[in-house]
Amino acid sequence: MPLVGTKEMFKKAYEGGYAIGAFNINNMEIVQGITEAAAELKSPVILQASAGARKYAKGPYLRHLVEAALEVNDIPVALHLDHGPDFETCKACIDDGFTSVMFDGSKYEFKENIKRTQEVVAYAHEHGVVVEAELGKLAGIEDDVKVAAHEAAYTQPEEVEEFVRETGVDSLAIAIGTSHGAFKFKPEQCTRNADGVLVPPELRFDILAEIEKKIPEFPIVLHGASSVIPKYVKIINDNGGKLDDAVGIPEDQLRKAAKSAVCKINIDSDLRLAMTAGIREHFMAHPEHFDPRQYIADGRSYVKELVEHKIQDVLGSNGRADEILALVKANK
Repeated sequence: MPLVGTKEMFKKAYEGGYAIGAFNINNMEIVQGITEAAAELKSPVILQASAGARKYAKGPYLRHLVEAALEVNDIPVALHLDHGPDFETCKACIDDGFTSVMFDGSKYEFKENIKRTQEVVAYAHEHGVVVEAELGKLAGIEDDVKVAAHEAAYTQPEEVEEFVRETGVDSLAIAIGTSHGAFKFKPEQCTRNADGVLVPPELRFDILAEIEKKIPEFPIVLHGASSVIPKYVKIINDNGGKLDDAVGIPEDQLRKAAKSAVCKINIDSDLRLAMTAGIREHFMAHPEHFDPRQYIADGRSYVKELVEHKIQDVLGSNGRADEILALVKANK
């Protein structure tokens, strides 16, 4: 099964009231855990590599890991660049066989963001590659993306129509209250429930609704959408970790978003937490072990478990692979 783009994925996701999971990849075990879960649940999936992942694993390694997953699993898979910081990075990924790239021009003023995004879109579309852009600015830290809370800005609905029209992008990442990393909100930004657990503020669904009116039937993307699942945080903390007050986006809010115009939901920190939980738990139970295949395999198992949960209970994309494959073939 060759790599596919995201146009067909997003068309079916929009029509069907579900979202495609965009999972960040960094090594073989993460790729395996994601794609094995997706294959068993017959779900489409987006594998995305950040600039940090490309520095860590190198582009050819990541591309061949994804190609290996395609040989093993017969599901629609898109290979996406996450947070491309400039034209050169986006071009390199397009030339390397990525089927989708994100240019993140959110650090620029509105007109400059449009200008730089146009350059990426022109080159990508010439090569049959789709483009995601970002309008608004998310707080948090993810690899090379570092935005302080006071620098964050919600997407302005009145800007989206002009931005999409002028750039020609295929999907748009917006800022409605999600945030990068495992510590998405400070305790003072949250309330606590009866059990003393931090509860983050509600996503700005009012902004999302206004954006949907401005650009109807256009695919929307949520970055920084990990839920920082308490199970994995507890395992980490119980086995020597220190992740006090880590808090993410409640999954019921993400499921609500997936039923709207949000067609792509990014998940990275949850994967890191699942992998770390498995490894820490293994070392605590087996201090005599030193074979990486033993402890990384436990991390991979938790990654697979996490992705299965996200696909079924949050994204709603299980059982949707065949309809996307059929649309891809019909459009050829």
